[in-house]
Amino acid sequence: MKLGIGIGWRPEIADEVEALAGIDWVEAVAENLCADHLPDSLVRLRERGVTVVPHGVALGLGGADRPDPGRLAALAARAELLGTPLVTEHIAFVRAGGPLTASPRLEAGHLLPVARTWDALDVLCENVRIAQDSLPVPLALENIAALISWPGEELTEGQFLAELVERTGVRLLIDVANLHTNHVNLGQDPAEALDELPVEAIAYVHVAGGVEKNGVWHDTHAHPVSAPVLEVLAELRSRVDPPGVLLERDDAFPPGTELAGELDAIRATLRQAATVHTPAESGERTDTAEAGERTGVAEAGERTGTAEARERTGVAGPAPAEGRAAADPVPAGTRDRTAVAQTALLSALVAGTPAPEGFDHRRLRVQSRALAAKRADVVAKVAPELPEILGDGYRPAFLAYAGSRPMSGGYRRDALDFAEHVLIAGGPADPVARRRLTYWWQDRSGARPPGRTTRLVRAARAVLVGK
Repeated sequence: MKLGIGIGWRPEIADEVEALAGIDWVEAVAENLCADHLPDSLVRLRERGVTVVPHGVALGLGGADRPDPGRLAALAARAELLGTPLVTEHIAFVRAGGPLTASPRLEAGHLLPVARTWDALDVLCENVRIAQDSLPVPLALENIAALISWPGEELTEGQFLAELVERTGVRLLIDVANLHTNHVNLGQDPAEALDELPVEAIAYVHVAGGVEKNGVWHDTHAHPVSAPVLEVLAELRSRVDPPGVLLERDDAFPPGTELAGELDAIRATLRQAATVHTPAESGERTDTAEAGERTGVAEAGERTGTAEARERTGVAGPAPAEGRAAADPVPAGTRDRTAVAQTALLSALVAGTPAPEGFDHRRLRVQSRALAAKRADVVAKVAPELPEILGDGYRPAFLAYAGSRPMSGGYRRDALDFAEHVLIAGGPADPVARRRLTYWWQDRSGARPPGRTTRLVRAARAVLVGK
C-alpha cells in the first residue's frame, strides 16, 4: 500500500496537523487512544480520507516474556477502530524481571535495545509470530535508537533485521534518525545497515530530529530534522522508493509553518535522491525484484531458509535454531538467559545495581540519567498538578526519588508513588502545598476513578486551599 507523506499526530498539534497541506496519512501513539472512541481531530482526518496508523510503544516484543495478551488485544482493538492497513511497534524491550527471574518487575519507561544475538533473535521471532497471530492487520517493526550496545553481539543491525524478516515475514518501519543516532553513538554505518537489510520489506520510514551533547546523539523528537538525518533518508531512497515517509515530533512543538517546512525538506530530499539515482542514469533497476537481488533477500512468497540467510549475511557460528524448525517454540532456557541479561541491564539503569560485565559504564550513566529525566517529564504531563504544587522543587525531588525507586507500573502509578514518597518524607515544607498534595493523592489513589461528587469536593478543596 502506498501511504505517501505523513506526520505523527499528537493532541498538542492536532489543529496544526489538520491544517497542513499535502498530508496523506498520520500516525498516532496506540496507547494514547481510547479503545472505543477517537479524538474529534482524528475523526475529521479520517472523514477526509487520511489514513491513521496506530503506533505501539509498550508491547516490548524484544523482551524475554511472551507478549501480554491484554496489550495485544488493546492494539488489535485500536486497529479495528481506525480501519488501518497495518499496525507498528518497536524492536525493543521495555520491562524486565518477574517470574522468569524470580525478581520484582521493572519498567524502563523507554525503548531499550535488544542484544543482536541468536538467543535474542529466537525470542524476538517467537514473540513477533504471537503478535502477528493476534492482530487483524499486518505488523511492521521499527529499529530503535540506542545510547548503549550489548557486549558480545553476533550480528550487525542489518543482518539482525534481515534474519527477522526472513523468519517471520514481518514488515519493517525504518527510522533513518535512529540509524543516524546509532552511527554517532555506536559507530554503526547507516549505509552498511541499509545495504544488509531487505529494503523491499519496508512498510514506511520515520524521520525525526535530535541533538548532540558531549559526543552523544539524543533522539529527542523535539528538535528540527538535521541535515545528516536527511542524508540517511537520501541513502535509503537511493535503494528503494519507500511506500510512506513520516515526520515525528513529540515535544517542543513548533508552529505549523515550521512543521510544513520540515515536510517540504523531506519531500525535496526524496525528489533529489530519486533524480540522482534514476534507472536511466545509473543503469540500475529499482523494482522490488532488483532490490531483492541487491540485498540477497528473496521476493515475497519465497523462503530461503535460515542457513542460507546466515551465509548471505556472512555470519559464522551455530544456527540460531539449530536442530529445529524456525517456527518451533523457543526453549525455556533461551528465554531464561535473555531474561537474566535484560533484568541485570535494566536494574543497573533504574535501580543503581552494579553494571553488567562488558558494558560501557559511562554510557550506562548517560542512559540512566536520560531514563530518569524522561520519567520526570512524562509524569509532569500525566499529572500536571505535581509540578504546579511543588514548583521549582518538583524536578530535583523527582530525580532524587527516581534514583532509588524503579518504576514498576505505568506513569500514572509512578506519579502516585512519587507523591506518596514526598508526603511520607515530610514534604513539601510549605503547609499549603502539603495540604494540596495530600488532597491530590487521596483523590487519585482509590481503586476507581473519582465520581462526580468527589470531583466537586476536589474543586472546592482547591479553591479553599488556594486562599
